[in-house]
Amino acid sequence: MGQLAAGAPLALGAAAAFGASSLLQFRASRQVPEERAGQPRLLLRLIQVRGWRWSAVLAAIAFAMQVAALSLVPLILVQPLLVTGLVWYVLLFAASHHRRPDPRILLESGLCLLGLGTFLAVAQPTRGQGKGLESFTSAALLGVALVAAVSVCLVGAVKLARKWRPLPLALAAGTCYGVTAGLISSLGLQSEPNTLAVFGQWQLYAIAVLGPFGVLLSQNAYQAGPLGAPALATITVTDPLVSIAVGLLWLDERIMTGPWVVLGEVVALVAVVAAVFSLARRAPHVADA
Repeated sequence: MGQLAAGAPLALGAAAAFGASSLLQFRASRQVPEERAGQPRLLLRLIQVRGWRWSAVLAAIAFAMQVAALSLVPLILVQPLLVTGLVWYVLLFAASHHRRPDPRILLESGLCLLGLGTFLAVAQPTRGQGKGLESFTSAALLGVALVAAVSVCLVGAVKLARKWRPLPLALAAGTCYGVTAGLISSLGLQSEPNTLAVFGQWQLYAIAVLGPFGVLLSQNAYQAGPLGAPALATITVTDPLVSIAVGLLWLDERIMTGPWVVLGEVVALVAVVAAVFSLARRAPHVADA
C-alpha cells in the first residue's frame, strides 16, 4: 500500500509534465519546415526552437517520474494514469491564453478521470515477476510485433490523405511509447538491483533507440496536418493500451478476470477513450493561437 501511495502521485505528476511538454512541442513543430516521417533532421531543427528545448526538459522530468513510478507499482497501473496528460494539456492551453475551460471540457475531463478510476478499481492490477522478456523467443516476438505495427502505421501515413496522416503517425508513436514503458518496467524487475548490472541488459539499449524514435514520430504527427489535438489523443490512448498488453503478455502482470469484471474493465476503458477523443476534438488548436 505504501508503494501504491508513492507510485500513483508520481504517475500523475509525470502526466502533468507530459501534458505541458506536449503543448510546447505542438507549438514548436509548427515553427519548422515539415520533414518526412522518421527523418532525424526534424529533431535537429526543433532543438533550435527555444520552446521545444523547454519541452525536452519537461519531458525528461516526466520520464524520470514515470521510471520512479514503474519501480514501485505495476505497469498496468502507471500507464493508464498518464492519460490525464491530455486533461492537463487542455487546461494548460486555456490558462496560457487566459481562458476558462468551458463546462463541457470540465465534464469530459471528469468522465476521463472517472473511467480511469473505475478501471483501476475493477481491474486491481498486481505486479508480476517480469520474466517473459528474459526469454529470447518472447523478446523476439515483442520485437516482431512492434516492427510490424509501426511499419503498417508508416505505410498508412504515406497512403492516406493529408487530413488523416497524423493519426497513423500518432498510433506508431503511442505504440513505441507503450513498448518503451514495458521495457522500463522489465528493467526494474531484474533480479539484481545493482545499478551497474543494468548496463548488461538489452532492454536499456532498446529503450535508448525506441524512446527517441517515438518522440520523432510524435513530432511528425504534430506537423503532418490540422488534426493536432486528436493526434495527441491517439498517442495518449495508444500508449496505455499497448502497455497493458505488454504487461499482461510479457511481464506476468495480472488483472481481475471473470465475465462481469472484464465487462466492467472494457466499459471503463471505452469511456476513457471516448472522453479523451471528445476532449481532443474540442481542444483549441495551438496552430491557431
